[in-house]
Amino acid sequence: MPPMTRRDALEALLAAPVLAGLTWTAADARAAAEQAVAGAQATPYAPRFLTAHEFATVTVLADLIIPADDRSGGASEARVPEFIDFMMIDQPQRQVALRGGLAWLDAEHLRRFDRRFIDCDEEQRRAVIDAIAWPDRAGPSSSHGAEFFARFRDLTATGFWTSRIGIADLDYRGNVPLTEWDGCPEEARRHLGLSEPER
Repeated sequence: MPPMTRRDALEALLAAPVLAGLTWTAADARAAAEQAVAGAQATPYAPRFLTAHEFATVTVLADLIIPADDRSGGASEARVPEFIDFMMIDQPQRQVALRGGLAWLDAEHLRRFDRRFIDCDEEQRRAVIDAIAWPDRAGPSSSHGAEFFARFRDLTATGFWTSRIGIADLDYRGNVPLTEWDGCPEEARRHLGLSEPER
């Protein structure tokens, strides 16, 4: 569920005093808005396309691809699973491939370890993922898994680096006005081969 917008919070704040017949101070309104937003964010996400098991699988797999580190949160913290669920609703032509790939992942783990993907330990999960992470190295029996994983990795990266956490991870500084421009740094010009060689 997306975070509550400012408009939603204001509507909730304006409706509550009218219904209760109360007058609120600015501090009361601020505290109520903070509580409303925190409550909206605490509500668990309910997938619209993925089943509960598929959503759990997507969450674990996305965090294997982009785990949390000392620089930023991982894929699930950036809400990549929610993004993927949304993309399946927005782009139904991807649904069969995703659902089929998740089923392949479970079947492969059942074949190797007698447990589904999310029930395996990290070492077992990585053994299968390592076998499909490079499509040119995957054998014929893993070609469907490799194709699924390549698409899933792209979807995970898109969801992560378009999220607030991912943009911060990139240290993206666009959309900020510059008060002055000194031109391209000399080091960058040299790297691009645009500087005159030193004599």
